[in-house]
Amino acid sequence: MALTDVEILFVEDDPIFRHVVADFLQQQGARVQQACDGNEGITLFSHAIFDIVIADLSMPGLDGLSMLKQMQVINPAIPAIVISGNDVMSDVVDALRLGASDYLIKPIADLFIIEQAIVQAMHSAATPMNASGQSHLQEMNDLSYQELTDNLYLLEQNSHAAKSVQQQLFPASHIYYPKADINYSLFKNNDVSAYFIDSTMVGDHHLVMYMAHFFPEDNSAAFGCVLLRSFINQKLKLFRNGLSNTLIEPNSMLSYLNDRMVKSGLHISTDIIYVCIDLTRYLLSIGQSGKGLRCYLRNGNNLMPLALPESAPLGSAHWSKPSMQIRTLLRDEQICIGTNYYEHKQKLLEDHYTGLVYQSDIKAGGFIQLACK
Repeated sequence: MALTDVEILFVEDDPIFRHVVADFLQQQGARVQQACDGNEGITLFSHAIFDIVIADLSMPGLDGLSMLKQMQVINPAIPAIVISGNDVMSDVVDALRLGASDYLIKPIADLFIIEQAIVQAMHSAATPMNASGQSHLQEMNDLSYQELTDNLYLLEQNSHAAKSVQQQLFPASHIYYPKADINYSLFKNNDVSAYFIDSTMVGDHHLVMYMAHFFPEDNSAAFGCVLLRSFINQKLKLFRNGLSNTLIEPNSMLSYLNDRMVKSGLHISTDIIYVCIDLTRYLLSIGQSGKGLRCYLRNGNNLMPLALPESAPLGSAHWSKPSMQIRTLLRDEQICIGTNYYEHKQKLLEDHYTGLVYQSDIKAGGFIQLACK
């Protein structure tokens, strides 16, 4: 059996679901220790050696995310899979950035999905590396095709769920990093925004930010946000473990994202501009796929568009390679990504940063700006 002698710590506050899953995993050959909350999970984790942790994120007392943070301090080498409802997707994102290997969404219709996720996570954790630090095995998948399809269908059919998931993924309008600030405004005319932004520090010296526009412009855009964030988090984990520099190489990153979008089979296409800045040299690397977004250098009240030729969007069968530009960010310059509408550019020049807002009297879209300190 695939899970023979695998030591699993399963932390879940729902006793019925916990026992059902534990019984199934034991039938597959695993040895399972159960915990009913985060505090009990920490106690068991501190006194035994496990091959993997499976944890619900929504628990009373010490929640799953706080528990995983403590486990990372005790033993960061143990892979983890988190289980979430659609109403706590922001916690899923944080868990992935902490190093969780995968996530599953309740309700889980087929328990064999859990078994598959365990096998993938353990293969990833145990995979030998070659001399260049690359895995001999194919990179792990975040989600099985069936999980992708099931969750996309759920969000397509439920506007409230799609709106809730997406709202939790968007950060505040002002994001302060040690060496740079990110500010943005996105305007939506419907419950779900077809536009998405994100940014993160990559190690101590690099910061990446991107803006994406999903097609079709319906509830599936909410799942597109989850999918894109998940793929980027996967590369962030590999970078933090010293296994890949793809995240700070826009050309490679967009190639990777296109491959994952195409293989998902979900027929979501994406215009995207992806920027990485080396904060030690203020060196910008900019990649673009699709034609619906623009990249600007801002100096005061002047916006200078950067020449990035049009290319096919991510997820396109005709995609070949992104448009690229490398340049230095000068003193008093900011790098901006936005939609090419006059009213949006004017709000950017007025430093009108609202985060994600519903505003029916303005076109959907917006902008994001990075300013170094």
